[in-house]
Amino acid sequence: MKVCVFGTRGFPGIQGGVEKHCEYLYPNMPSDIKFDVCRRKSFVTDNTTYPNITFTDIKNTSKRGFEAAFHSFASAIHAIKTKPDVVHIHNIGPGMAAPLLKLFGKKVVLTYHSANYEHEKWSGPEKLILKFCEHIALKYSDKIIFVNRNQMGKYSAKIQAKSTYIPNGVNKPYKTDKTDFLDELGLESGKYILAVGRITPEKGFDTLIKAFNESDFYDSYKLVIAGGVEFEDSYKKQLDSLIGNDNVVFAGYVFGEKLAQLYTNARLYVISSYNEGFPLVMLEAMSYGLEILASDISATHLIALDKNSYFEKGNFTELAQKINETINTNCCKPSYDLSDYDWNKIALRTTEIYKQLLK
Repeated sequence: MKVCVFGTRGFPGIQGGVEKHCEYLYPNMPSDIKFDVCRRKSFVTDNTTYPNITFTDIKNTSKRGFEAAFHSFASAIHAIKTKPDVVHIHNIGPGMAAPLLKLFGKKVVLTYHSANYEHEKWSGPEKLILKFCEHIALKYSDKIIFVNRNQMGKYSAKIQAKSTYIPNGVNKPYKTDKTDFLDELGLESGKYILAVGRITPEKGFDTLIKAFNESDFYDSYKLVIAGGVEFEDSYKKQLDSLIGNDNVVFAGYVFGEKLAQLYTNARLYVISSYNEGFPLVMLEAMSYGLEILASDISATHLIALDKNSYFEKGNFTELAQKINETINTNCCKPSYDLSDYDWNKIALRTTEIYKQLLK
């Protein structure tokens, strides 16, 4: 079986939830399935090879708002030429290319990661375009995978009949004894709060910084935000304006050993998002046994936390109180049941989708 994949910037080592999803999923797929992953050339920095995966690196425009559309149609044309058995598209924006693929008789699987039009960073017209892309993607895809079962429940019986809920997964934690990256950032083990994610408005890092500023641990702890900035320079400047001392650390985009050091030694993990599909970073924090505070949105309830672990999204005063309560209580190192979020299981379920489509 040959499968062409697009809708991701690529992997390995490229920032983004969809990118991490693909990086963990496809190397775990059965070896008799051959994948052709279309990457956006300007993002590629790591040329690691995989036995069952080839990469097609396509030049992309850097113009915000056109990058995904340009890459999607270029990838669709590539798929038409190379004649795979299945085309697997990730997310609703790239799903706009589904009608073109169907015109040429291609079998199309769509993975719906998140309702992008809910993100604050998009303007009104851009949100309308994304909603139209969603309509087209859902209509013309043969099979749909939702990583968020609550999102799947919003659509018609016709859409749900060809849809399956398959959540994100998580790898086993890579716990490390090294602390050289912590030393580089001026961090002390157990004395910082961690958040991981791309620096975009929907992640709610402004709420987190305001809460940290109001907390009792403003001077004695540090807040570490691990994520890179791409197009949202103005939002990063907004975050910088909220910082009152040197105890807020932007670590940049990190992965591998450096990210493992941050997870292993954090006292508390906070997910302050306004919108999420299925927060992969929340699973990662759980795998490291971290206590978690999460904004009260549907995505953070996909794996239920204790009711005291939630705060109203955007409510930095409540979050500050939760931070105080959690850190003032002896760390309990919770244990989470993550057995349903094994990438091997998820790979097998995805394989079944392909097989159903080709029967």
